[in-house]
Amino acid sequence: MPVSKPSSKPGPPPRRVALFVTCLVDLFRPSVGFAAVKLLEQAGCSVEVPPLQVCCGQPAYNSGDRATTRAIARQVIDAFEGYDAVVAPSGSCAGMLIHHYPGLFDDDPAAKARAERLAEHSYELISFLVDVLGVSRVTARYDGIATYHDSCSGLRELGVKSQPRRLLGSVEGLRLSEMKSPEVCCGFGGTFCVKYPDISNAMVGEKTADVAASGADTLLAGDLGCLMNMAGKLQRQGSAVRVRHVAEVLADMGGSAPIGEPGRSTR
Repeated sequence: MPVSKPSSKPGPPPRRVALFVTCLVDLFRPSVGFAAVKLLEQAGCSVEVPPLQVCCGQPAYNSGDRATTRAIARQVIDAFEGYDAVVAPSGSCAGMLIHHYPGLFDDDPAAKARAERLAEHSYELISFLVDVLGVSRVTARYDGIATYHDSCSGLRELGVKSQPRRLLGSVEGLRLSEMKSPEVCCGFGGTFCVKYPDISNAMVGEKTADVAASGADTLLAGDLGCLMNMAGKLQRQGSAVRVRHVAEVLADMGGSAPIGEPGRSTR
């Protein structure tokens, strides 16, 4: 049997990608992180999870505590320097790194330069897969009707809109039914829901009504904060709609228990 010779022109090495797990994924829904790793590796990336990563600092930033935010940002920059890309399964955390870190160090040129380098190499997960890696389809199956919520940061700061819908279109058994207003805020807004609970509750009530009107049995989004907020409201209303992060469905991990429903596996 002839022995094949290795190619004399090896292809480029895989992209060395660091996964920014996010606090909510780490604490409440680790499966989203595993789904992100699976999708990135399937796309040909070498994925690492820096062990010293911390919160992106968004809660402190939104509360006006710039000193604490700067201290946190320095830790994040230290942990994520040197990678080809930093990818987060969250538009809000990715938006923080990309759009808000550099401005924290306007009085420190060296630190600002490091923040700008990090910003240039940071991406939201689905945008990175589609816009950077050129992924156009996935190998996954999910039986049901899904509707997709566009999170504020992912949509307005990062332009994430068509990318998740494009990949969801390749999932076998899945039909997408759009809400009337998928781009309207769910009312979470990080610390907004704590500062203004009555307004937040009214907003998420309008969102869940829109979900119900879509006829979908599954609600998907790319930010866990939005998903947890909407899942909580749906459960309080007695709704049977399942709530999942879009990465879980795209990675063919949609058989796990929906968000907020421990121990029940559905498909």
